[in-house]
Amino acid sequence: MSNRYQKSKELLLRAGNVLAGGVSSEFRKYNHPHALFYTGAKGSRITDVDGNEYLDFTLSQGPMILGHSHPGVLEAINAYSEEGQLYAGQHIREIELAEKLCNWIPSAERIRFCLDGSEAVQTAFRVARAKTGKHKFLRFEGHYHGWLDNVAWGISTPESAALGAWEDPEVFPWSGGMAPGTRAEFLIRPWNDLALVEETVRQHHHEIAAIITEPVMCNNGCIEPAAGFLSGLRQLCDAYDIALIFDEVITGFRVGLGGAQTYYGVTPDLSIFAKAMGSGYPISAIVGKYEWMQYIESSRVIHAGTMNSSCPMVAAALATIQILEKEQPYDRMFALGQRLMAGLREGAAEAGQNLVVTGLGPMFATAFSDAAVALNYRDTLKADKAKLGRFIAAMHDRNIRIIGRGLWYISAVHTAEEIDHAIAVAKEVLAGL
Repeated sequence: MSNRYQKSKELLLRAGNVLAGGVSSEFRKYNHPHALFYTGAKGSRITDVDGNEYLDFTLSQGPMILGHSHPGVLEAINAYSEEGQLYAGQHIREIELAEKLCNWIPSAERIRFCLDGSEAVQTAFRVARAKTGKHKFLRFEGHYHGWLDNVAWGISTPESAALGAWEDPEVFPWSGGMAPGTRAEFLIRPWNDLALVEETVRQHHHEIAAIITEPVMCNNGCIEPAAGFLSGLRQLCDAYDIALIFDEVITGFRVGLGGAQTYYGVTPDLSIFAKAMGSGYPISAIVGKYEWMQYIESSRVIHAGTMNSSCPMVAAALATIQILEKEQPYDRMFALGQRLMAGLREGAAEAGQNLVVTGLGPMFATAFSDAAVALNYRDTLKADKAKLGRFIAAMHDRNIRIIGRGLWYISAVHTAEEIDHAIAVAKEVLAGL
């Protein structure tokens, strides 16, 4: 085992001389046993420089919904890239992609393409402020909306008690160097407490331009919304001239072609899509109802970007959606995910482990906790993170790759045999944990 990751270790030392921390994104530091380097990936498998091949449930933090290196996506990218890469102008595939999104996504009457979810979220805030004439947004503890300053609060805490009062939580900056004035841009409340949100909006509606939420709290615990919560937000926003924004960076195209808004039957004013839309290529979209998006259309809100809608990334997204339309893998992804969830629960019960498994199936989370039900961010803080770390490390050493915070993704190319193998390995790990 000591030499299992030796080449990655050597490359990480080399990278440390030129890359800050040896990586290009903070989360990559926290792989087991350290940041790893990879040589290739295909389908449900990914291989590191030491020749270790993993059954991959990280899917590159979610984007690889069709699995790695899908030939249909690669062929479309290569063919379209031969015609050009970036025009500083429009091209036909851009229209075709936008037409697909408008066809499938309930809130999509107009669209603008961006590079990533963080950028698209900020565009949505700008639109909401312009239309309503108000300046704050309401968000929820533990929800992740990118790494920029005004949303990088309320996603970490030194300890659960530090969060303070349920009715008016304390928040902490996620990073050094954040502008302190960005704290004044938002109100924050625990998720899934509609009565508290209603009271907050009644008191502060004159300054709230938008309510933003992950429709499923995927980044912490993969927790579904309580019955009536999303529709309650919709009613509040209608009553008080507030934009309802769904951050569908994870749920978009993963729970269905129409995203979580179709799955739960609640249509927001503005939505953010990314990750699975591009099969690993840098593309995101802000989509919305015309009454909101017309502020971009009329140039009252400026949205720009030299690299937006480049030929390769549009080709990747269009091919991804066309393949999803043709193959319709969703019933299968839900079934395989739920099969894996059930197998993990069974293994935990057999081993006497307090493993909690939550989510829909195409994505779900594992945690070790004596609290059987988690409804919000504070509930997730009751989990034993050290024990989860040991579980994930042991799975990784047995060639099963999982995101470090316990999040699993299912792709359209995972097989029932692979799911059963993952269950068998997990049972072995749980028995010896």
